[in-house]
Amino acid sequence: MFLFPTAAKPEHLHQIGVLLQSSSLLPRYPCLPSHGAIVTLPLPYPCPTYASPNQALSSLACFLPKSVASVLCKVPLLFVLLYFFVCSLDVLSSAFQLSGGRVAGDIFQENAILSNPVAGLVVGLLVTVLVQSSSTSTSIIVSLVSSGLLDVQSAIPIIMGSNIGTSVTNTIVALMQAGEREEFERAFAGATVHDCFNWLSVLVLLPLEAASGLLKNLSKTVVDILQLSTGEAPQLLKVLTEPLTQMIIQLDQSVITAIAMGDQSVRNNSLVKQWCQIKFWFSASELYYIFLCPASGRHIFVDCALSDLAIGLILLACSLLVLCSCLILLVKLLNSLLRGQLASVINKVINTDFPYPFTWLTGYLALLVGACMTFLVQSSSVFTSAITPLIGIGVISIERAYALTLGSNLGTTTTATLAALASPGDKLAAATQVALCHFFFNLLGILLWYPIPTTRLPIRMACALGNCTARYRWFAVLYLLVCFLLLPSLAFALSMAGWKVMTGIGVPVIIGMMAVVALNMLQARRPDCLPLRLQNWDFLPLWMTSLQPLDNLITRVTLWCGCVCFINLKVCSSSKNNNKKKKQTKHKFL
Repeated sequence: MFLFPTAAKPEHLHQIGVLLQSSSLLPRYPCLPSHGAIVTLPLPYPCPTYASPNQALSSLACFLPKSVASVLCKVPLLFVLLYFFVCSLDVLSSAFQLSGGRVAGDIFQENAILSNPVAGLVVGLLVTVLVQSSSTSTSIIVSLVSSGLLDVQSAIPIIMGSNIGTSVTNTIVALMQAGEREEFERAFAGATVHDCFNWLSVLVLLPLEAASGLLKNLSKTVVDILQLSTGEAPQLLKVLTEPLTQMIIQLDQSVITAIAMGDQSVRNNSLVKQWCQIKFWFSASELYYIFLCPASGRHIFVDCALSDLAIGLILLACSLLVLCSCLILLVKLLNSLLRGQLASVINKVINTDFPYPFTWLTGYLALLVGACMTFLVQSSSVFTSAITPLIGIGVISIERAYALTLGSNLGTTTTATLAALASPGDKLAAATQVALCHFFFNLLGILLWYPIPTTRLPIRMACALGNCTARYRWFAVLYLLVCFLLLPSLAFALSMAGWKVMTGIGVPVIIGMMAVVALNMLQARRPDCLPLRLQNWDFLPLWMTSLQPLDNLITRVTLWCGCVCFINLKVCSSSKNNNKKKKQTKHKFL
């Protein structure tokens, strides 16, 4: 509280208001009154009563250096946390590859399975979830095509599946913001907008591709026109993160590719790079040897006797711990920095549209920014995971995040394209064609779900998922299990049973889903066109229209488990006390 005499001049009060609002660490206040009396301002510092406005101005000015110093200390810390966050994502990818890389290679080896479009889609999804890198899975696909072990038509559904699988990373990152309900709602919606876009694009383009070969023919036309030459991507982020991540773990990616190509000689080889070589020499009928390890090839697990699975699990636990810690600290630090006037400025810069009639250009500019940033860092997972906390704290809106994510989808296609350009001359065209299919799949998806505002269904779907997750937080885990494990496994099983079984089960399910969507639209807009019974879903059991019964069940089970654990701990504690008392009694008796 600032207490001024009634003789305070209006210009002094105005100066105090300007000084207050110039600090980014203080909230933005409404206009101060034009005459004296009592002015109450909620400051985070204890303030005495001042005799004059000049004394208040001089006292308030001493707070600003502290504010500036606080900001200058927090900004470097922000970059340090962001650096370790990105490094933990890199190590997390390596951990998943060590844990499931051989399985991924074995799956890609089954060419008979991959000839089925639905099975190929599921294989691409599961493999990308296993290795946590769409760049790795798409590069393996390109290598299979360039070696002649996989044809272009079979590779296209796998590319679509890898596009879906890569979106699981930022969804996992969103779970780390479950502590704050509103932040969790925004973060989960921003993460799942990527999933919704990919699933909707696959539902439209996979049947279209199977019926007409649209992507195959379009990419072949472009390959025939282009003059192909080899190239290499600038990996600016790798230059910064590799000095740390290569000290922790280095993987031999060629082992996974060789297993996928059917090379049995590398099946027993470790995915962990072993740079050390043994040099032998004889001297006076004696054998000498020495280990030669170049400095560039040394890492923590270079001479480790553990299996790949054990190393992968250790790295998985450690990277998840670092990832969660960095993310929690990042969110808290961003919350302390991006508030007050600074937050409003960033919100205006990022989320404000261009003036009319160029309003429509704003989203396409954000799309271009997302594509360029992903091209530079060569990882869509890193980019989308980095913006997820910003969506959670409200700095980036879901609409702007949608455009950035679509641009990131386009930017990540450069990895497969540049991998294709490294193929042999006789296989260069086929490998480039597969990479271009990846590009055209994302481009056609953008044309389907972005240009017309009414077709931006992924935003509405993601917001609905965010609302549901904010109310039932366990739904986020259920969503991950269902969308990235149970549904793909079920689709894979149906596709393996034959097209008759898949058609007999899949077609009625799709028709039922379409009927439910149509009824929902009619109930919301034209309920008078429906019979009275169908104007709402009250005729259905509660468990079919609400998650509340399942939430009650999960709550009861959780409480029961907690009670059982508490009782067991109490019994163990009492038994230990009894044993201790018996020993003490026996000791006294003796």
